[in-house]
Amino acid sequence: APIAPGVAPSPMPAPAAPRPSAPVTLRPKARTGLAPRVLLVGASTGGPRAVGEMLEKIGAATLRRLPILIVQHMPPIFTAVFAEHLATRTGLVAAEGKADERLEPGRIYVAPGGRHMGLTGGAGREPVIRLDDGPPVNFCRPAVDVLFKDAAALFGGATLSVVLTGMGSDGTHGARALCEAGGAVLAQDEATSTVWGMPGSIAKAGLAQAILPLPEIGPALRAMITGQAA
Repeated sequence: APIAPGVAPSPMPAPAAPRPSAPVTLRPKARTGLAPRVLLVGASTGGPRAVGEMLEKIGAATLRRLPILIVQHMPPIFTAVFAEHLATRTGLVAAEGKADERLEPGRIYVAPGGRHMGLTGGAGREPVIRLDDGPPVNFCRPAVDVLFKDAAALFGGATLSVVLTGMGSDGTHGARALCEAGGAVLAQDEATSTVWGMPGSIAKAGLAQAILPLPEIGPALRAMITGQAA
């Protein structure tokens, strides 16, 4: 309707100001001087695609230098299919981890759906995979925290880890243990994550050595594994 003379038009509502992102502090790079002996990966929602893309960018030649252990939140059966997909994509041997299985360089071990996958060893014994049916951790089984905490105790500063897209905060407590042991933790950034829950929790806790877009994570890990990182 036309506006009557002398009547000011109603002001348009101002657009809402964007909410500022929570401040994120990067953790200083670990200076242990130890070459990575194991690569750990934690992921949930959006993880299957992200994990495959990341491993492909690291490259099979580099991945053959160390064992790769993955916790992807998935129900039983699906984790076996996921492992087959990773084998096809990387050209490496990939399968669900088995109890008392020794870790071999160039092999991918996927936590079986519905079971926690951790590590045991120490006191001169070679680290092997352990599986347990204990209660969910962070509402998850398998849980990233279980694997990360075990690896921190066994590999310490020779541990390289990354947390990719996923809902919730699984992996944060384990990442803290890894950092305290001198290990390195990387996190996927918010823009390329399907859900920035797990990596966001790590980032906001100040535990991430780097927060990177998915396409940059593989090359960064490759440089760290081969000793070419700045």
